[in-house]
Amino acid sequence: MLRNKGEFIRFVMVGGVNTANYYVIYLLFFRIAGVSYLFSHWIAFFISMVISFYLNVYFTYRVKPTLKKFLQFPITQVVNMSISSVFIYIFVEYLHLNGYIAPILAVVFTVPVTFILTSKILKRGNQSL
Repeated sequence: MLRNKGEFIRFVMVGGVNTANYYVIYLLFFRIAGVSYLFSHWIAFFISMVISFYLNVYFTYRVKPTLKKFLQFPITQVVNMSISSVFIYIFVEYLHLNGYIAPILAVVFTVPVTFILTSKILKRGNQSL
């Protein structure tokens, strides 16, 4: 269990780094390069997802990267987006919480689920480094 606690802490750290990566890349394309906000978002999302894969493989879970894991990794983002969307909707529409606070509260539910799913995908075959 202690190893999972360390993995979870590293996962949260990678999430923070990845959020910063996304935002810097987004700003570079949107503000500096003058690319549309939506296209900048897509570019930043894709690049930060690739960075996140490698940070999670080498730092969080310390497993060997494979093409199969790389191709399955985006599933974690789809699940994350789906769960967070449902919770944000519930928080705003049914619990009448502020739309600025709802995404922050949704993280409480999405991070553990995303951690478990990412762990299952990346640790499959358990090829440690």
